[in-house]
Amino acid sequence: MAMEGDSQSTTAVPDFEAPEREAAFFYGLFLRGHTYQELRQDIEVPMAVMKQWQRHGRRDPNFAHLADRVLSYRRRVLAIFKSLVSADGETVQ
Repeated sequence: MAMEGDSQSTTAVPDFEAPEREAAFFYGLFLRGHTYQELRQDIEVPMAVMKQWQRHGRRDPNFAHLADRVLSYRRRVLAIFKSLVSADGETVQ
């Protein structure tokens, strides 16, 4: 994931504006033989991680906002990736 920010900053802001680029990266891995299921698991945020984020988000509203953005972004990446694989004629679940 690309990072924005000047070299003076100690905090980096994730680039949530390029889900197509990340989905294309995963699609390239799919074309090179990785299974859809493996890649879907790499794209998705595991339930255990989401629960940790929710607990932490209750204490830190800024973190909760960032976690929501990450989840939304990952879901967009997965949807785009799924459409690329489906357009390739593969059946995905």
